[in-house]
Amino acid sequence: MPIRINLLAEALAEEDFRRRDPVKQAIYVGALLVVLSLAWFSSVWLNYLLSQRTLNQIQGEIQSRTNEFSQVQSNLKKVSEGQRRIEALQKFSEARFFQGTLLNAVQQIYVPNVQLTRLRLEQSYIVTSGSAPRTNSFGVVAARPGSSTERIILMIDAKDFSQNAGDQVNRYKDAMTSQSFFKSNLNQTNGVRLAGTPSALQSSLDGKPFVLFTLECRFSDKTQ
Repeated sequence: MPIRINLLAEALAEEDFRRRDPVKQAIYVGALLVVLSLAWFSSVWLNYLLSQRTLNQIQGEIQSRTNEFSQVQSNLKKVSEGQRRIEALQKFSEARFFQGTLLNAVQQIYVPNVQLTRLRLEQSYIVTSGSAPRTNSFGVVAARPGSSTERIILMIDAKDFSQNAGDQVNRYKDAMTSQSFFKSNLNQTNGVRLAGTPSALQSSLDGKPFVLFTLECRFSDKTQ
């Protein structure tokens, strides 16, 4: 029987041992894990970039909407302020003092032997500034709108030519307070008063005696 001798057996055994070497296998497995980790990290990083891009877009849209909302709020505030001013002007127009009505009321007052010599109308406005809402230790203090107060004073200079000069002064004063226009518009406490005292007895060119007197008429203040 022939004997076969494999001269490569030793080399093949060494090669098989190298293929089955646990260190090499560990290196291969480690390399594979590194490659898988890199692939996973790349995937996570890509998702992060995409999410960050989406977040930036959403934040940009939110900021754009916020700016639009602020602009709308500002426009509404301007519209409200303009409307308030229009309403204030409308009220002022409706409540303004008409001098023609005043003159018509004056000419309706008649007391014998009393002659008007001069009318003086003093019309002034007291403006009070408003205040914005503010916060103190007790809470929020509401805003206070501004206001304008109209103050009117009428000065009437007249002559009393009555037989007893000066007797008609109080009658003229009473006639004025009872006239409908003055009765509804004059100050209720001290609407008409005698400013000073009647002058000393004087004589006109025709020798008729008279006294001069002045009435002060205070109208009720009107605040808008």
